[in-house]
Amino acid sequence: MNIRQKIEDKEKLMLIKEAAFSSNSKGRKINEEKDNIRTDYMVDRDRIIHSKSFRRLKHKTQVYIKTQGDHYRTRLTHTLEVNQIGKSIGKGIGLNEDLIEAIAMGHDIGHVAFAHSGEELLNKLLPRGFNHSENSVRVLTKIEKLGLGLNLTEEVLDGILNHSGFSSKSKAMTLEGQVVRYSDKIAYINHDIDDSIRAGLLEDEQIPSYSVKILGNTNSERIDTLVKDCIYTTIENIEKGVREVSLSEEVFEALNTLREFMFKKIYRGNILEDERNKAKFVLEQVFNYFLKNPDKMPEFYIGIVENEGLYRGVSDYIAGMSDDYCIMQFNNIYMPKFVIY
Repeated sequence: MNIRQKIEDKEKLMLIKEAAFSSNSKGRKINEEKDNIRTDYMVDRDRIIHSKSFRRLKHKTQVYIKTQGDHYRTRLTHTLEVNQIGKSIGKGIGLNEDLIEAIAMGHDIGHVAFAHSGEELLNKLLPRGFNHSENSVRVLTKIEKLGLGLNLTEEVLDGILNHSGFSSKSKAMTLEGQVVRYSDKIAYINHDIDDSIRAGLLEDEQIPSYSVKILGNTNSERIDTLVKDCIYTTIENIEKGVREVSLSEEVFEALNTLREFMFKKIYRGNILEDERNKAKFVLEQVFNYFLKNPDKMPEFYIGIVENEGLYRGVSDYIAGMSDDYCIMQFNNIYMPKFVIY
């Protein structure tokens, strides 16, 4: 018996019957020989972590664009926080932590530069719109490894595709995927509040009193309440025969109140409007340049233009850019340079 089989047998002893067992995976689009040490979900996690698109997350904005401080979240630190929260919830319920980790590590791979401002702009510019969850799957299946993709399992891709949306009816096929969806919300709402307070854009007293009363006074208290409530509520659901990850009604409403507050005050508020508009301007100019000059893109993306169309190729190139790389491209294209010394 190899080590992978021992791990798979251990899963059957440790996890609840509703969990996604590695040995029961629906598999990959292209069949391949199984690893002797790692389960399928462990392999997926490692492939994502070692991908180029994962490394670029360190230079992609979470909320605040071009911050000077070292302690503001980036898309990468957000990803790590989602993973930590998700694994805590998963362990408490009795789910497959390796699958949770693989989904969490890949859930934001497809995000554009400049946070949601970039996504909003691309959604407006592209004929078919733009969705970062769908783009994450595309990056992992069509872009990585120069078009070969990472050949991930169906459960991981499904969890990534269905991680977004606050009240959408669509949900992941696995409980593990559903855990990541809630972990994402728990992470970004609370950590964005923490960053906003650090930046001096919010004060503790401004946080909705209803949410504070239900969830707690501090960032750590609120996360602790949400994680525990998600565990207990989901266990209760399963015991009732309902295969669904959720929060209790009261706690969900408190979280939703926080989310609405952040959208009004920070995400779409007046405070950061100028910076959001600047970021959109930069991204739009770079997009328009390559739309008119696709031959200036790297050869790989020119190939996408030839095979899938102009907008698809330019979109893939732009969506993969980090904040710094996009600004560098803008400067190279539009800023005058010294040509006479």
